[in-house]
Amino acid sequence: MKIVIAGAGEVGTHLAKLLSYEEQDIIVIDEDGDKLDILDSSYNLMTVKGSPTSFYTLKDAHTGKADLFIAVTPSESTNLVSCSIAKSLGAQTTVARISHYGFMDPANKDAMTRMGVDRLIYPEYLAAREINTALEHSWVRNWFELHEGQIILVGVRIRENAPLAGMQLKEFATTTGHFHVSAIRRNHETIIPRGNDYMLAGDVLYITCTREHIDDLIKLCGKVQQRIKRVMIMGGSKIAVRLLDIVGDRYKFTIIDNNRDVCAWLPEKCPNAEIIHGDARDPEVLIDANIYDCDAFVALSPSSESNILTTLSAKEFGIKKSVAEVEDIQFIQQAEALGIGSVINKKLLASSTIFQLLLDTDSYTSKCLALTDAEVAELEVKPGAKITRAEVKNLHLDRNMTLAALIRNGQGMLVTGNTTFQTGDKVLIFCLAGSLHKVERLFT
Repeated sequence: MKIVIAGAGEVGTHLAKLLSYEEQDIIVIDEDGDKLDILDSSYNLMTVKGSPTSFYTLKDAHTGKADLFIAVTPSESTNLVSCSIAKSLGAQTTVARISHYGFMDPANKDAMTRMGVDRLIYPEYLAAREINTALEHSWVRNWFELHEGQIILVGVRIRENAPLAGMQLKEFATTTGHFHVSAIRRNHETIIPRGNDYMLAGDVLYITCTREHIDDLIKLCGKVQQRIKRVMIMGGSKIAVRLLDIVGDRYKFTIIDNNRDVCAWLPEKCPNAEIIHGDARDPEVLIDANIYDCDAFVALSPSSESNILTTLSAKEFGIKKSVAEVEDIQFIQQAEALGIGSVINKKLLASSTIFQLLLDTDSYTSKCLALTDAEVAELEVKPGAKITRAEVKNLHLDRNMTLAALIRNGQGMLVTGNTTFQTGDKVLIFCLAGSLHKVERLFT
């Protein structure tokens, strides 16, 4: 697939890195030659220096032959204009990153289509949805659903008192057939496990099951589903505004921000929230804001370091669920190791959403979840696919991947060694970064 990416900023660079692992034909456009030099020397792709809104530059990048044109520059107007030009040149599908929610209004969809913009990516909205999910399922770090919850994949840290701690996978499999341990995150490394591997206290396990067995899984992991009533937010950002819009009146919110101007306009955007002017990094401010009465703390300031440290401070006050926005990818592993409940990164979320466009699936019932070094996706089995030719145990799959579950005729079920796939099955795959293209070949 030929992909053109306009913008070599953080989102564009991370996306280019992700796609280069998948052996795609990638061209990155940017006006900053230094950024392009770094990409040229680090990844398997081509670069073109120039303006994404220049016909000459887009033609030089052979945009007219692109299967996918992705505009992720910091400028919303640049992204929309470049997508419009790319579409006029012949690009099959265009995607624009936006900065204002108004473009997402369904009433504006036809206007966007006429402009030549097929899909819109609003990272702040994606982040707000993830935080909403984290508050709904307070015992997990990640929650991933397929087909309205027919199949659920959770990422959860195992406590020392958990029945699973110290158990071997093959022992777990013989005890109950309701769960599939798809991956283990241990010491900053993601492992695709086998039967002889052990589950240890402190591990983050990625476990697949059907919805009716979720309550059993909570107990096995030594967790308790906490009911969230009051939420404190550090930072009156766009994410905070979108979060309150999504959840409505389900929770009572307190927003703390150290910018008076932000505090002045927040009541209009968030009329049901208590707004406090102050620095949430100061424990005294948290106490004055009644943090002891809160069940969850969400850190959304522009600083990853401040979000991590303030979240840890909030946990000392007895907070049950913590969420931190960590935009510096190099800090994500440290944040997870420090025990922060859920870590939100807009670059990963945007990349995951765009990456899903490469998979021929229904985006309304599935999504691609990109972790720092692993990927989760759903693929549909095509007629005559290699994966239908034998039982799973005889497919000789790469050790960097596992087939966790499938949807067949609207019903979810786990994959075992005896599973034989059929045309039309939708399969949940967990694989290490750079392995998804190998998996796709089995399904086509």
